[in-house]
Amino acid sequence: MLTTKTRFQSFEEYLEYNDNSEKLYELFNGELIEMPPESGLNIEIANFLFLQFASLVGHTRVRGHGLELEVRGEPKNRYPDLTIIREEHRQQLSKRNTIRLFMSPPLLVIEVVSPGDIQRERDYIAKRIQYQDCCVPEYWVVDPQTQTILVLELKGESYQEVGNFSNNDLIKSPGFKELELKVFQIFQTIS
Repeated sequence: MLTTKTRFQSFEEYLEYNDNSEKLYELFNGELIEMPPESGLNIEIANFLFLQFASLVGHTRVRGHGLELEVRGEPKNRYPDLTIIREEHRQQLSKRNTIRLFMSPPLLVIEVVSPGDIQRERDYIAKRIQYQDCCVPEYWVVDPQTQTILVLELKGESYQEVGNFSNNDLIKSPGFKELELKVFQIFQTIS
């Protein structure tokens, strides 16, 4: 039996696709690339941060790994480990958990770096460029390997480093100044 791979000519066409599974896909050059499951460690870190931000903005404005973010370039979409959405997104995301390019960007995107050089490059470079291009005001790279948190703030059209925090440092978040969180608290479960 001959099977053909589904190809999509546009992001809109992709959004209409449904394979009746719970799988997450990135759209790369018109083809679906299935995303592997997250590591348990990454999920633990994202869950801890979910609870911290939920206490600040409410649980309805914090989205985990299932939120899809349309981006420019390839792939055409990303699934951040954690996203803080705007109030207006709650209604917009009621049917599909996808923030489109024509919508306001989320307030904060957090990626937890997975092991491996390719994954490090993807989170530190490729996603940084894509989120910057989408005007996401704040981007965090949480790195379990180095136990650091890089906080970037959009100034004009490019990200500027707020800080690369470690150990007992209090994380400085431009968008969430009331956050009182030290780096070691995030990584204490893996030490």
